[in-house]
Amino acid sequence: MTITEALAEIKTIGKRITKKREAITGYIARQDNLKDPLANEGGSVEFIKQERQGIRDLEARIVTLRAQIAAANAKTVVAVNGTSRSVADWLTWRREVAPGAQQFLGSLRGGLDNLRKQVAAKGLGLVNATATVNTGEVKATDVWVNISEKELAEEIEQLETVLGTLDGQLSLTNAITQL
Repeated sequence: MTITEALAEIKTIGKRITKKREAITGYIARQDNLKDPLANEGGSVEFIKQERQGIRDLEARIVTLRAQIAAANAKTVVAVNGTSRSVADWLTWRREVAPGAQQFLGSLRGGLDNLRKQVAAKGLGLVNATATVNTGEVKATDVWVNISEKELAEEIEQLETVLGTLDGQLSLTNAITQL
């Protein structure tokens, strides 16, 4: 079974558990003067026991599948844009690191754009402190930019490329990795 198949099975199991829980709630109690609708099949008490055992079995299957997926993800290595990590590490990076990096880089870009507008509105100049050569005369009122806008743009593009490539690589890896 591949990871993709296991993930699909987990989704199906979740739906089955929901249906079993819904089925049980219809037979939790009844008045004594009403006939047990499941009397011919062993009764409502037995039905509820069987369904609850079925739910426990399905829940155990989910845990088993998730453990197998986690083990496969820990040992399967994927290379994205020159960086190799286990699938587990990539998933952690995508979930916990990438959003913060995207937000930070976006705020740097936005801050520079706002700064450029403010400086232009005041008739001041910008000087790039990271440039190897600054042409022109620097005035005392000029604003120094302490980050390379070119490198920032490249870093933003690199992050977006990695994220886009990663999704495809993970889908492909899930489709071919056996548990």
